[in-house]
Amino acid sequence: MKKIGMVGIGLMGHGIASNLQKNGYALALFEHPGNQPLDALKAGGAQGFTSTKELAAASDVVITVLTGSPQVEAVVLGPGGLLEGLRPRSIVIDCSTAIPSSTLRVAQAVQQAGARFLDAPMTRTPKEAAEGRLNLLVGGDAPLLEECRPVLRCFAENITHVGPVGAGHGMKLLHNYVSLGMVTLIAEAAACAQRNGVAADAFVDVLAKGGGGGIALERIKPYLLSGDPGGLRFTIANARKDLDYYNAMATDAGAAKEVAAAVLATLEGALAKSTPQAFVPELVSLLAGR
Repeated sequence: MKKIGMVGIGLMGHGIASNLQKNGYALALFEHPGNQPLDALKAGGAQGFTSTKELAAASDVVITVLTGSPQVEAVVLGPGGLLEGLRPRSIVIDCSTAIPSSTLRVAQAVQQAGARFLDAPMTRTPKEAAEGRLNLLVGGDAPLLEECRPVLRCFAENITHVGPVGAGHGMKLLHNYVSLGMVTLIAEAAACAQRNGVAADAFVDVLAKGGGGGIALERIKPYLLSGDPGGLRFTIANARKDLDYYNAMATDAGAAKEVAAAVLATLEGALAKSTPQAFVPELVSLLAGR
């Protein structure tokens, strides 16, 4: 079986690594302060590396699960990075959220080094990552996806090929713009409801029975009813980053983005009044000024 190297063992990456290990893959892990605890993975046989170059040299497939394009470029292209250690015909699978124009540059460098590349960003949450039930949006050659499918199936329930390299990251930004945009809209409406004396349970009940029902409302409902932000464990800081990336993609394409710019401005304003750890449902209180 292929040896899998992983860079980025955060909330999502830890679930991915655990499921790869459960399915019998040997793991090489990059040691980084931002990781979740690695004790269980190491107890299962995973090997730690302090150099991404050395990790790449020891791996048939390298999976990156990073915050965004600057981190991906640094890990792949930077001094002592993956690019310097990649084996011929090895595979880089980038499960990060990234700007497609950056993805194309990274993929070209990987391919020029004799390796291969897929972008395979994820949807769903750390809970589904731990359960091996992520959704993957894959950009790249279809035959390469089929070669990698046994690896991806270890941690993904749904794998959708959306087009050539870069299309996966583009689709992820489209998805996050729509989903986060809807949550932001509901949060703003809920803040207005609070200021107008509308009871939270009435607000939720009426939306759920009408045009406001759906996943976005369900994710934010626990916060509206009981102050529990756990229905959407995604930070406002990450939401702001994703909307910034979406606006950059739209600008690159010359696409309309007036609504996206407004959502980004809302998230930036809320982030300025909160902490980097605040979750998206907390937008309601921030927008209500409470």
